[in-house]
Amino acid sequence: MPTRPLSDFQLIAKYDGAAELRARLQTFDSGLDCDAEIRDASGPMGQTFAKHGRTLANRWAIHPMEGWDGSDDGLPSEDTLRRWRNFGRSGAALIWGGEAFAVCPEGRANPHQLHQGSHDQAGEGLKQLMAELRAGQAEAELDPQESFVGLQLTHSGRWSRPTADGPSPRIAYRHPVLDARVGIEDERAVFSDEELAALPGMYASAALLAEEAGFDFVDVKCCHGYLLHEVLSGHARPGPYGGSFENRTRLFRECVAAVRVAAPSLAIGVRVSITDVFPHAAGPDGKGAPVGMEAHTPYEHGFGINPQNPLEPEYSEPFQFLALLEEMDIGWVNLSIGSPYYCPHVQRPAAFPPSDGYQPHVDPLEGVAKHLLTARACKEAFPNLAFVGSGYTYLQDYL
Repeated sequence: MPTRPLSDFQLIAKYDGAAELRARLQTFDSGLDCDAEIRDASGPMGQTFAKHGRTLANRWAIHPMEGWDGSDDGLPSEDTLRRWRNFGRSGAALIWGGEAFAVCPEGRANPHQLHQGSHDQAGEGLKQLMAELRAGQAEAELDPQESFVGLQLTHSGRWSRPTADGPSPRIAYRHPVLDARVGIEDERAVFSDEELAALPGMYASAALLAEEAGFDFVDVKCCHGYLLHEVLSGHARPGPYGGSFENRTRLFRECVAAVRVAAPSLAIGVRVSITDVFPHAAGPDGKGAPVGMEAHTPYEHGFGINPQNPLEPEYSEPFQFLALLEEMDIGWVNLSIGSPYYCPHVQRPAAFPPSDGYQPHVDPLEGVAKHLLTARACKEAFPNLAFVGSGYTYLQDYL
């Protein structure tokens, strides 16, 4: 059973209606609000959404995740297939990845993550996912033409754990705080330029499998400290994949270009940790704290962070990245903040911590507010992009 949170904030379940929740939200920002009454299908979430020639039946989305319930060789299990049928049964029109599909066996975050490269039937496994999803949509009476279904393509990089033997991290650069958390002691874990240059071909072959299985798009994943997100923060990495903004986006651009050549019918989306946060860990009281932040400020290892105060977002580079997406004709963006590995209190606000996390040191509702305000800032600056928000689960019934 989860332990009672150590912080003395008011749990979301204890709010006495929408008015009290609204008052608390407005202590974070006066522009945050809450409808007094629950809306039916005529409300905003029930409205259709048109983008890139496709009209979605509603605005509900299924987020991607590492299901961690596939076989050792990367194929879906009965549990995986049941989840995908339930995605369809939910009636959500946007299935954003549904699954984080590793582009190579060593890029898995868990031995049971779906991936290519260990079994020659990986593509058949993806077709099974789509068949179950479509069966679920039929149960929900959702027309497949009114939905948009994607597969998230990923390499876990620093957080790779492809076997039960333990972590097997591969990193874009040495990190003064995070290296110790995954046991990195020397340079052997660092990707060479040649190894990074080989990755777009892996993304391309995975995208081709997705296209052949009937997916509408792929997500070139750039979030949560996984490889492509870490490369975005590689200010200190030398060579063609580090330093300047152009260099730090090179691998992403090469992956997108390779996907488009291999699977030209697929649209492309991006889930991105649009701002990051200095790594946190449990302090002496068990609550989260930015351990050692003073010693590493200015902080040179973040994306979308104020180097002088690495607890604050800085939107100049994230907005450059969003502008780059527009230039590349990528119109679908799934927004996240930080990482579940080193700042779960803001990446996934919750009263009860993950098993490897820490007790909340701030009101989780403050984390929800950060997500809302970040999504608002991005949408105001880039009104033509389609954004999906994250981090709202803590709202529970108030969602």
